[in-house]
Amino acid sequence: MSTLNSVQLLAVSALPVLFAITAHEAAHGWMAHRLGDGTAKMLGRVTLNPLRHIDFLGTLIVPLATFWLTGFLFGWAKPVPIDARNLRHTRRDMALVALAGPGANLLMGLLWGLVIHAGITAWGTSEWLSLPLVYMGAIGVFINVLLMVLNLFPLVPLDGGRVLDALLPPAWSARFSRLEPYGLLLLLVLLVTGVLGTLLFPLIAGAIGLMPGAEIVEELFFSQRP
Repeated sequence: MSTLNSVQLLAVSALPVLFAITAHEAAHGWMAHRLGDGTAKMLGRVTLNPLRHIDFLGTLIVPLATFWLTGFLFGWAKPVPIDARNLRHTRRDMALVALAGPGANLLMGLLWGLVIHAGITAWGTSEWLSLPLVYMGAIGVFINVLLMVLNLFPLVPLDGGRVLDALLPPAWSARFSRLEPYGLLLLLVLLVTGVLGTLLFPLIAGAIGLMPGAEIVEELFFSQRP
């Protein structure tokens, strides 16, 4: 990405980042609606309109600050409201609702990988179109894989924590749930100390290696990594 100036990087990053966040949150609401809770749909959160999901602090300020300080992108959108009382099988369905977000990022990553291939195919005929497609596709794959892996980290309030909470026996689940008020703080500590990146980078790199256009993403994001 060193070949792009700041304006160009912002231009090719905007759509992939916004759609990654939007699809993730909308998927939570869509799955909850499918399983019996229409709260998110009623409040207009089952939508790909990014304005319905953006949190000024978590979606804009924190990601820019953490990426600048640590090189690791971290942030959040407005949580999708879920009323577990409306779900037919509360613990199982809460796990499915949680998995829907990373699942949406997996699907988006695959689609952006196809965009990379579309850009490569157009290379000989329309370079002004092919280059943006390749860069957007690579950023789309990277950000969606990053969000998928990060959100599957087994700590509440992340999606992985919700899944783990649903799988634990009730007594253990009650103890684990007590960590939730401190979960974000613990995550930030792991991020700032570099522990989170050390744990997640191999998983992110491995998942990217399975995506369409993986060689392009690896060249753009990992070729300068020591």
